[in-house]
Amino acid sequence: MKAYVFPGQGAQFSGMGKDLYDHSAEAKAMFEKANDLLGFKITDVMFEGTPEALKETKVTQPAIFLHSVILAKVLGETFKPDMAAGHSLGEFSALVACGAMSFEDGLKLVAKRANAMQKACEAVPSTMAAVLGMEDADVERICASIDGVVVPANYNCPGQLVISGSIEAVEKACEALKEAGAKRALILPVGGAFHSPLMEPARAELEAAIKNTEIKTPICPIYQNVVAKGVTNPVEIKENLIAQLTGAVKWTQIMNQMIADGATSFTEVGPGNVLQGLVKKVDRQMETNNAAF
Repeated sequence: MKAYVFPGQGAQFSGMGKDLYDHSAEAKAMFEKANDLLGFKITDVMFEGTPEALKETKVTQPAIFLHSVILAKVLGETFKPDMAAGHSLGEFSALVACGAMSFEDGLKLVAKRANAMQKACEAVPSTMAAVLGMEDADVERICASIDGVVVPANYNCPGQLVISGSIEAVEKACEALKEAGAKRALILPVGGAFHSPLMEPARAELEAAIKNTEIKTPICPIYQNVVAKGVTNPVEIKENLIAQLTGAVKWTQIMNQMIADGATSFTEVGPGNVLQGLVKKVDRQMETNNAAF
């Protein structure tokens, strides 16, 4: 069974999507439609922007979404997933690519999500940290023992978990984790505490928009971040999308579940190859590749 996976924030690079724009009339039309919908030429930033310009949340999220969704579209008949998942932002890409949401609706939600997250980041000084070489349960236990907001946010692969919260609480947790035997506990250069309770203002802002968006049954189960199992029911998909902003990305659990459900290969659709690396950390023998048109 073929699993298709869609990357999240951090996979961006200057020049992303230019090959699609130059070689496919369909891709070019979709990029131009995105420029119109967003109200600025995101293609200029994607194709020629500096790494700093691409790092802005309001650019990064739509850029990665566009690269992934347009690539899936250009693949045409060869895009035949038996199951799909997306890491954080990538969940929106997966839903559009698999027919649960229109391109326009998906892009509008992603742009709204990016702006809402940016505002939430500016409201409260907060951060994230990568914890390496420790069991998930130990990280969870230590986070729970710290005063203030600090929670597991991204279960990326065995031995790699990202925590998220207020700056003070994350710093305290990093010290405690290192003392408890973590190989590393490293503050990340991010704008705020994604996938934590501090994203509640963004979740509330996005909730109404998601509720008002038409979501159909996708062509295959979408393994959603907060539940780590395949979902096809549109009502459930909406609930899980809303919960995703403040809930953890259960990527390790998703990989394990997809493999248990029969996945024999993983194809990464979008910029970079980070997700292929994470799959290999779960199962070294698993076949992985990049989508190519």
